[in-house]
Amino acid sequence: MKIIAMIPARYAASRFPGKLMQDLGGKPVILRTYEAARATGLFEEVYVVTDSELIYKTIEEEGGKVMMSVEEHECGSDRIAEAVANLDVDIVVNVQGDEPFTDKESLASLLQVFKQDEAGEIDLASLMTKITERDDIENPNTVKVIVDQRNFALYFSRSVIPYPRATGISPTYYKHKGVYAFRKQAVLDFKRLPMLPLEASEKIEAIRYLEYGKKIKMVETSITGIEIDTPEDLEKAKAAWK
Repeated sequence: MKIIAMIPARYAASRFPGKLMQDLGGKPVILRTYEAARATGLFEEVYVVTDSELIYKTIEEEGGKVMMSVEEHECGSDRIAEAVANLDVDIVVNVQGDEPFTDKESLASLLQVFKQDEAGEIDLASLMTKITERDDIENPNTVKVIVDQRNFALYFSRSVIPYPRATGISPTYYKHKGVYAFRKQAVLDFKRLPMLPLEASEKIEAIRYLEYGKKIKMVETSITGIEIDTPEDLEKAKAAWK
């Protein structure tokens, strides 16, 4: 299988505009993420795909591989679909541009599912991690996922799922980490298929795959890292980088 990584990099993030160009240990966040993905050694190529001239030049000047989006895109899957349409590739891993602590162990586990007996059933795979703090479980910015007995995704939500109606039961809660490994056809299908009401309501792109019958294999990881969604997250990342 030919496996590449794509890092969608949108400059105008809604909660923290320009976050990918913020300084982290002397380099922009997006460059740190690119270097982390390259350092895993898991990919034949790593690309940044962006709508920003500034991000494009930053990666290019460091000798990295970068593409400029031609179309306007609502989400990372759309941006990746445009970028890979004419590439000879089997599996595309979407690495979030705001995750400079991207680690090899989690990504290797994600890719391993495409080498197992049930691989033929899998359209894409993604990561999840257990959460136990009530603030995380109830936070709508934390996307939760519920899975079946084989860890195929049943649903994603910003609400509390499962809802703890019964007493004396302690369900396990999982946070969905927005790292995906797609079969090329799955992400191309995503781009051509219109958004349906469930995805539109929750604003979670993974739901579109489920609404159109795609099978998403979830892989549990205990490595949480630091996702830079807010200025406070950036300060945490700076402290951890030291």
